[in-house]
Amino acid sequence: QVQLVESGGGLVQPGGSLRLSCVASGFTFRLYAMSWYRQAPGKERELVAAITNSGGSTNYADSVKGRFTISRDNAKNTVYLQMNTLKPEDTAVYYCYAVQFDSWGQGTQVTVSS
Repeated sequence: QVQLVESGGGLVQPGGSLRLSCVASGFTFRLYAMSWYRQAPGKERELVAAITNSGGSTNYADSVKGRFTISRDNAKNTVYLQMNTLKPEDTAVYYCYAVQFDSWGQGTQVTVSS
């Protein structure tokens, strides 16, 4: 079955950086687009970034453009989210999502606070 396992979250000060990873299994990873979503307390889950199967095309939420970078390594069945210049409003649980399978990871907490 499809399994997505995120890691890399944590507590970071404003202006800092984190890199999230999501390891996928149970499907042919290189054939499918992948996405990162986030959900802050009391808010709806929102799309953060997406990447095509080859990695040749990406798109981002306006709130993270220029600060976050999504990438993938198809040899490692892994999608990444590099997050720079983090702000307190980036605090959320971040989820990996495989849209074609409607499958979510368990999430990883990112907290941006001084």
